[in-house]
Amino acid sequence: MTTQGKASLAEKALDQGKGIVRLAPTWVPRSFCVPGRRIKLHPDDYYVLGGQRGGIDERWLSSTTPAKNGPLTGENEGLSAIVVNDGGKTEQVLLKDAIDHLKGAIIGERLWKKYGAWPMYSKFFDNMGPLPHHVHHNDEYAKMVGQLGKPEAYYFPPQLNNHGGDFPYTFFGIAPGTTKAQIRECLVNFTKGDNKITNYSSAYVLEPGTGWDVPPGLLHAPGSLCTYEPQKASDVFAMYQSLVNEAIVPEELLWNGTPKDRIGDFDLLLDVLDWDLNVDPNMMANRFMRPKPVKPEAEMKSQGYSETWVCYKSHDFSAKELTVAPGATVTIKDSAAYGIIVMQGHGKMGSWNIETPSLIRYGQLTNDEFFISEQAAVEGVTIVNPSDTDPIVMLKHFGPANPDLKV
Repeated sequence: MTTQGKASLAEKALDQGKGIVRLAPTWVPRSFCVPGRRIKLHPDDYYVLGGQRGGIDERWLSSTTPAKNGPLTGENEGLSAIVVNDGGKTEQVLLKDAIDHLKGAIIGERLWKKYGAWPMYSKFFDNMGPLPHHVHHNDEYAKMVGQLGKPEAYYFPPQLNNHGGDFPYTFFGIAPGTTKAQIRECLVNFTKGDNKITNYSSAYVLEPGTGWDVPPGLLHAPGSLCTYEPQKASDVFAMYQSLVNEAIVPEELLWNGTPKDRIGDFDLLLDVLDWDLNVDPNMMANRFMRPKPVKPEAEMKSQGYSETWVCYKSHDFSAKELTVAPGATVTIKDSAAYGIIVMQGHGKMGSWNIETPSLIRYGQLTNDEFFISEQAAVEGVTIVNPSDTDPIVMLKHFGPANPDLKV
């Protein structure tokens, strides 16, 4: 499609939706993961891309960030697409291309002038077992491989956690009193079997309806709850644990995110760690997040809704959970553009029908994911819940420095 064609579709989509555009599901496989099968993909489709690509255990949301899955990565893998009705035909244009053309008209002048892009995305991460203890680089170290640093956060949606998987506990950081020499020895022993790095860490039980803040430089071994993860627009990481759930982690993942001319430099791997952050004796007090009401609860309830901040400790992104009561019609105003994913219920949002699918085939379109322009957010989004019994629940992911975030 020509640049002019993409621009035309982007303009048409924003106009058709009156500032709200519909997004197609974006599925991402990981070769080192086993799907937890809780993200509503059809059972026949978790390995639809072939065994060598691994299972699909992630759905990316409002993403302009390409997935970094090695030489077999598919074209546009990880990139969200806008669905457009064009003369009776259904067409798609990448959200990234639409933002490149529409600029501040979709994400707002504040973000466009500072970043020239949509600088975050969110995802569902759905693994049957735990992941290895790993780290996301900060901007300084990620720049060495041409990427941005990656802070992220977790929220565990109750709707996607009917079971906890094999290990619903996450290791965070390094136990106080551990020395850098001990961690360096674990890294040197990476190819010798179990390098036992989690011997120097603490695991925390994961609770649906709560979350955690994970800045760059912090070692973490995510547990097996299905996780909603807002994060900075990056896919940089390195695995520091060599054996997890009785599976060997390939050595190339230890050096993922390391420049080719520095592979073998264990001191660089140590430098990537924010040591003070890792040995924080108040890890839970500083990183754990319980939802916080956006406004006084009685005030919101009287208007037929409830809204909480679920991710609120990072400068780079934030997230809310909005619940609209059965039978209610509400108009919700925000000061910034955002993406949404509908977790429960059905109804209307602006001019769109919204609904929560029970099962999705790979490549099937849905009515559960949208992107709201800043202008539409400021003017207010009207949501109608026609159900007598079922609330509408949606998660909303915002970019950096949300003007409304004051918790």
